[in-house]
Amino acid sequence: MARMTSPADMMTSVTDSMKERTGKTLEEWVAAVQSTGIDPLDQKAVRSWLKRQGVLQNTQWTIADAAAQAAGWERPSVEGYIDSQYQGEKAPLRAIFDALREIIEGLGGDVSVEGRGGYTPFVRKRQFAAVKATTKTRVDLGLRFKQAPDSDLLSTNSLPGQSTHKLGLTSVEQITDEVIELIRLAYEHNG
Repeated sequence: MARMTSPADMMTSVTDSMKERTGKTLEEWVAAVQSTGIDPLDQKAVRSWLKRQGVLQNTQWTIADAAAQAAGWERPSVEGYIDSQYQGEKAPLRAIFDALREIIEGLGGDVSVEGRGGYTPFVRKRQFAAVKATTKTRVDLGLRFKQAPDSDLLSTNSLPGQSTHKLGLTSVEQITDEVIELIRLAYEHNG
């Protein structure tokens, strides 16, 4: 099984240097957010306010997350994030996700799975794949390449995560040998 990197682990790395980079600690930023009157559970509004304060993107996410937690929100587990992506009319797409996950995690013990609200990233030294239930009938597999291979399957439109290319899948049967090879190449490019 691949190791899982939690959002908390990522937030810790940003928090460690926050005072040096922004002039305030995480706790000071949370207090500042609370003093604005913005609903701390409205993550977009909090991040927008932080952006206007000159706070960079990763730090915005860290502060907004901490402010929401201070207001009582609890972060889902990685599996909780994944489950939430494949509910309701997108539930039939879970089989495609599960098949892709098995292939991706099977590439090596250095693959980690991270939790996000809208897609699931797979990381080696950096994110090399992202799986997103884009519509109720299609899963997009985003892949990150240093130099993309020649494949008619790949597109550069509306990419999930840090992908440079994507391909759409509407059934498990579309996960062909060519798709598996593209996943392997993305894994190798990001190790």
